[in-house]
Amino acid sequence: MTQATRRGILAVITVIVLLALGAGLAFAVGDALGIRTEPAAQMQPAAAIVPDVADPVAPPDFVSLDVPATVRVGVAIDELLDAVADAPTREGEGSLTVVQSAAAGDEAADGYTLEGDAASLRIVSDSETATVRAIYDLAAQVRAARPLADLLGAHAPSALPLRMTDLGAVGVAPDPAEWESGTDYSHASKAFADVFQPEAPYIDEAALAESYRDFDEFLRHSLANGFNALAFPGFVEFVTFDDAPGGPVYADGDDHRDKALALREAFAPFWERADELGVQVFLRTDMLALTGPLEHYLTDRFGSLDTENPEFWDVYTAGLDELYDAAPALDGVLIRIGEAGPVYDVGGWDYYSALEVTTVDAVRTMLGAFTGQAEASDREVIFRTWSVGVGAVGDMHTNPESYEAVLGGIDSPALIVSTKYTLGDFYTWLPLNDTLEQGAQRRIVELQSRREFENFGAFPNDLGAEYQWALQQILAANDQLEGIWVWTQDGGPWRAGPMTLYLKAGFWQLYELNTQVAASLAQNPDVDVADVTADWAREWFSDDSETVEAIVDAMTNSREAIAQGMYIEQFAAQRVFAIGLEPPPMMWIFEWDILTGDSAVLDVLYAIARDATGGDIAQAIEGGDDAVAAAERMRGLVEQTDASTWRSPELREAFVSTLDYEVDVLRLLTAYRAMILHQGEWHDTLSPDAYAAWDADRAAFEQLAAVHLDRYEGDIDHPAFNVTAAQLGVDRAERDQVMAWIARGLLALAAAWVLIGILAARTRLVRRPGAAAARGTWLGSTRPWRARESTLGMLELDRWLLLIVPAALLVATRAVQTSFLSWTHLAVVLGAWLMFAVVVRICIRRRSPWPVIAAVGGVVVLRCILTLFALSFSGPGGYWFAFWTEPVLRTLYIAVAFALFVWVFVAAGWALAAQVGARRGAGYVLAGVGAGLLVPAVVIGAIGLETALTLWNDEMGLLPWGLARILGITTYLEIPSATPWYAAGLGAALLVIGVLLALPWRRQRAAASGTD
Repeated sequence: MTQATRRGILAVITVIVLLALGAGLAFAVGDALGIRTEPAAQMQPAAAIVPDVADPVAPPDFVSLDVPATVRVGVAIDELLDAVADAPTREGEGSLTVVQSAAAGDEAADGYTLEGDAASLRIVSDSETATVRAIYDLAAQVRAARPLADLLGAHAPSALPLRMTDLGAVGVAPDPAEWESGTDYSHASKAFADVFQPEAPYIDEAALAESYRDFDEFLRHSLANGFNALAFPGFVEFVTFDDAPGGPVYADGDDHRDKALALREAFAPFWERADELGVQVFLRTDMLALTGPLEHYLTDRFGSLDTENPEFWDVYTAGLDELYDAAPALDGVLIRIGEAGPVYDVGGWDYYSALEVTTVDAVRTMLGAFTGQAEASDREVIFRTWSVGVGAVGDMHTNPESYEAVLGGIDSPALIVSTKYTLGDFYTWLPLNDTLEQGAQRRIVELQSRREFENFGAFPNDLGAEYQWALQQILAANDQLEGIWVWTQDGGPWRAGPMTLYLKAGFWQLYELNTQVAASLAQNPDVDVADVTADWAREWFSDDSETVEAIVDAMTNSREAIAQGMYIEQFAAQRVFAIGLEPPPMMWIFEWDILTGDSAVLDVLYAIARDATGGDIAQAIEGGDDAVAAAERMRGLVEQTDASTWRSPELREAFVSTLDYEVDVLRLLTAYRAMILHQGEWHDTLSPDAYAAWDADRAAFEQLAAVHLDRYEGDIDHPAFNVTAAQLGVDRAERDQVMAWIARGLLALAAAWVLIGILAARTRLVRRPGAAAARGTWLGSTRPWRARESTLGMLELDRWLLLIVPAALLVATRAVQTSFLSWTHLAVVLGAWLMFAVVVRICIRRRSPWPVIAAVGGVVVLRCILTLFALSFSGPGGYWFAFWTEPVLRTLYIAVAFALFVWVFVAAGWALAAQVGARRGAGYVLAGVGAGLLVPAVVIGAIGLETALTLWNDEMGLLPWGLARILGITTYLEIPSATPWYAAGLGAALLVIGVLLALPWRRQRAAASGTD
């Protein structure tokens, strides 16, 4: 066997190994992407209906009240009398008497009987709680303009005794300047920001008094709605940790302790007022909740934030003991472990949270400590299952097996488990959360009134039928359900949407409906939700029966407008999985108000919609038209009402304006939907008709976007949607066809270059100018051991073509691949190649560089041909479409691309071996690779990985544009921020190893002297 044959066999084996490794990498990439779908069992609420709306009934003037003289009853009576005073007319006089049993009973039981007649009402009850419920029911009946006599008879105790709210907008200043930009995605409410002061005495007393009045109003309103508990933000802010084991935590003179005492003194009256009115207060906190000194104390004592160590939690339970002793009005603590970090922090205050409770053992240890403390102190612990993909407990919220692994066997009577009713976040199209149907623990259900993902409650959105169906299903399956937690205001960023602040600013009455219907269902799951909607319309908008009926009729269309307009049903109605997570059903609007323009989401969305419709994309597009039609019906119904019948011209204008806004937004979304789906269809089918449809849709979208921005940009009541990412996607898409033609031209030139090289290797064509260079690149890339031979006697022109052709082709290919829009990508890629070339050239020194140039340049040409072929069908958009949606093509491409990439360096080393030997040739290559990795990694590390990835992604449009602005690419994908420095370390190691291998060793120096 000749040496040439042996080398050929070795080369073939090497290529096969590289292809196998590339295939392995491709399968790993596919596994990491994990893109798949499965059917989702949809909720099945009853269809919304319009009830018969009776004429309004005027209430009597209550001239006689014989009721217990307690604070709780007095506040309830205030609400009843206010309701009567707010009624347009009153008819007759009435009396109200309370007959309350003196025997000790269950104070929490709220069943009662109403006797007498409309003029002489008598409440018969066994507890103060039942008495005040009866009075609030009478007040609600007055506000709904219904006959008080309709309430006569026995009223069963509430089905769900715990009815909790968030803190609404208490303490939040309605400052329009903070909403104008629409780009503040912080989740911090900034509640009581005017109260907190950085310097002693730390509290602004005037602002505190204003916040107290705010709080009292919220309490009164929530009690009238039927709630009896609230979640109050904070925990470590109120604790000195003086009695912490091994403490104290704060050193003498540390102002954290003084702040804790000042804050506790300031807010204790808030908690006492709630307790006085029969409202339970739970401190709402993330775990871990930290301050700088507290974190140092914990790490010094335990070596780290060791959340699996039972003694670690003794610090926090000691803090609770201290707090409950100082503030007896507190009823417990509400804990979340799944979200934390800077997005929730308030600037200037050293109170923050960290995602550290991420294992099953850590959660169980934590709950063991907190429930033990709660039992001993006669308090309760509410634990949220909202784990959102973090650590080993990441799918506890949606996976029954994970739920059981975390909570199975924990049966403390002090533990209440809180879970969102949807199988994920508060989106339409998600199934009912089946983890609510299991477990031995006490349970409450989380509901959101101001739906953050559906434009923060800016659109009509009657969730009554869905709430009712969900609660009835859970109650039938789990007798441990005992309550609800309704978010009247909270959820998502506070200042990225409309400036609606509960009870104080904006059109908050619109989503008050969901708060009222949730409370009504918690008391009676069989309540007629259509009547609740009518009562809401009567209370806030009009006494006129025709107007109320028109509003209720409009609200029956509200769910269709949102479900079809803000979601693409064919995608949203399925469970989608990717990169180990379950993306939400509204990925095309990424996080609240950003129309995403990235290929990963939009290509996968198209493919799923295509498969769901059998390729009939028109079905998916029609949903947008249906939504617009529903919104237009709503607007028409409200507009045709008699303006004189409304309680307030401002509220009528707000209703009509929000419907104008909804119609405008849904038209914009419909055009965008058609554009992205036709774009996907073109990449998928290469149909000229699909391209023409996309082009028409693009023009329509750009026109509607311009009108939308002109009308709503800067409007804090109706904020414009963010179309920046969408426009970036349009800019890239507009270049796809041109890029495809450029790729075809470059592909033809590259193929001709290779063909000339093949022919020149066997014919007299080699004598033509440039042919020798083409021959050199062909031989160098396929038989690198002949690279030196192929460059001997080569003319100067041919030598420069050896360098210029591959280099120019590389630059052009990368430019086309990025649509000439990502100079960051080009800088990194070409910078790495430049460093490789410089180091190898330095190593070669006086030896001829042309053999290695021929080898490397030849493989670069082949690698570019592969990329250009992929780009030639429908440009970069088609390239990425295939990557995200075609597993077979992705696997083939990655396998070949990886093999060619590594073959570049194998060929370089092989070519160099003929000049300096195998060891030193490998050293030159390793040194070049190390430098090519080291320098870009250092630059990226210096800039910051998140910053660099954000810039690159903005130019490439692969991942959602909003990802960096809201969550952070590195956070979402769990990429360590130190990754560039790890890469730099690897590059440095390769560089050192390469240099050591490249040095002439003693034994060889003499033999090598004089050779070249």
